[in-house]
Amino acid sequence: MTIADPKSQTPIRVFDSVKALAFIGDLSMGQPTDHSLRTGWIAARLAQAAGLNADENATVREASLLRWSGCTGNAAGFAEVFGDDIAIRAKMVENRPGWIEPIGALGGAAAVLMPLARIHCEVSGEVARLLGLAGPTENTLRHIFEAWDGSGTPNGVARDAVPMSVYVVALAGDLEAFGRVYGVERAIALIKQRADARYPAHLVDIAVSNAPAWLKEIEKMRDVDFDRALSTPAMQQASSAELIADVVDLKLPWMTGFSRRVAATAAACCERLSLDEAAQSRVYRAGLLHGIGRAAVPNSIWNQDTSLPASAWEKVRLVPYWTARAGKQTGVLAQATELASYAYERLDGSGYFRGLSGAALTLEARVLAASVAWVALRSRRPWRAELPADEAAQQLRNEVANGRLCSEAVNALLAEGQAFARLPIIPVKAAQHNVHLTVREIEVLRAISLGSSNKEAARELTLSPSTVRTHVESIFRKLECSTRASATLKASAMGLL
Repeated sequence: MTIADPKSQTPIRVFDSVKALAFIGDLSMGQPTDHSLRTGWIAARLAQAAGLNADENATVREASLLRWSGCTGNAAGFAEVFGDDIAIRAKMVENRPGWIEPIGALGGAAAVLMPLARIHCEVSGEVARLLGLAGPTENTLRHIFEAWDGSGTPNGVARDAVPMSVYVVALAGDLEAFGRVYGVERAIALIKQRADARYPAHLVDIAVSNAPAWLKEIEKMRDVDFDRALSTPAMQQASSAELIADVVDLKLPWMTGFSRRVAATAAACCERLSLDEAAQSRVYRAGLLHGIGRAAVPNSIWNQDTSLPASAWEKVRLVPYWTARAGKQTGVLAQATELASYAYERLDGSGYFRGLSGAALTLEARVLAASVAWVALRSRRPWRAELPADEAAQQLRNEVANGRLCSEAVNALLAEGQAFARLPIIPVKAAQHNVHLTVREIEVLRAISLGSSNKEAARELTLSPSTVRTHVESIFRKLECSTRASATLKASAMGLL
């Protein structure tokens, strides 16, 4: 199997990618991992009751599942403003008392939330486009935070200037969250308060009259029932897992491209060990998906440059647990996410989350663990520079000597002078682009995609800040975006990062 050829990877359905992204989004928003599924089911019922046609109903279902797909894109911004990017968003979704006060103290919604909403909408719209769900679904996601009375973000448009699907999804999401947190009666009262403000009154009337029955019925739903209710014809098309990896890595700018590099490194290592093509494909896909659980951990923990306290470590140790849980919801990805959840296990039992050791860890799991460790050592982090190849290799050998990593996997990984340090990044299979960036623009894009400011990029590339700014403006114009997160996602799909 040629790792640099994306055609060698078994395609997955768009629906499986969408469910994985819904899972990641729910983690990012501090919600139960079936929040988006339940929202989609309620939204479909509301759309039908409101008289929307079949195509509009399909748009509602797709947008409900992808509503939070932009959350990793603005996680860094939320963390910078609020400290804990997950806690504040959970309070917002659930309308917890007092959540709005900090925003007022920081300059108001326009100053604080509008830039974050713009990032979110651009990223989620781009996700829909890359999945082949352009048109109404992409348009809905690019307007997902707009309100009936014009008080929404990021553009402040109102009424018929906003797709009806936006209002349906917003109301369904509120009904799901409020009903779960506060009960039916309180949920109905809160929704009534938003009539002709967040969404039109006629939708509120329909939701209120049906809320008790819908919320009762949804408690009986099984995974197969959600699949049957939420799937659309467009989501039966072929997709690939690379986009999931790119969305995961957006959460932390310094992680850009990390999951793709792990995947390519691990698959090439398997090839060197003479594992068959099926094994190579399994490990490759597991490498792409191994970071899903990072969405459950606030950025403030990942960005710490000191030893983590026990409370933070407990959250980190659950990252592979959440990755494994994702497989229970994502159909064909279950096998890959199960293998991916072994990425941090160690031969001596000191790894997590299972604490397995020795023969309990397959060779594929050992290859994945060694590959994650290698790529991490060879990547820049906020608290250290990228380690040189010889120093990183020595650290891996030390891990072997201490009984933590597999000698067979590490020897294959490090053979021929660390050949897997910089494997080609594989573009998303379905993405077709006609964008031409100059060599210098690509250098600037790579710098800012990893979190560098214009000044920092200027120092790295020995340019003036004004020159970098000019290049950034040109990059945004060519990529048809206005945020770094969206540019990073699109560039990753093009294979530039």
